[in-house]
Amino acid sequence: MNKNKDGMRYPSIDKLLSKIDSKYKLVYAASKVALILESEKLNVENAQCVKSIGIALEEILDGKVDIKFES
Repeated sequence: MNKNKDGMRYPSIDKLLSKIDSKYKLVYAASKVALILESEKLNVENAQCVKSIGIALEEILDGKVDIKFES
């Protein structure tokens, strides 16, 4: 599988917004997931992105992350 090194074109923002309804919430969630991936040195199999923020967005899109926001 080819790794995505072209920046933030993948995953698609439109698809991501179907999972989380706000760009601001999406950025917040992705940053938290990326921080966990980096701090715990977790390896995600079959990730297309190279950077942790891209991998975090992939995990959110795939529904592998359960995120709850307070109202």
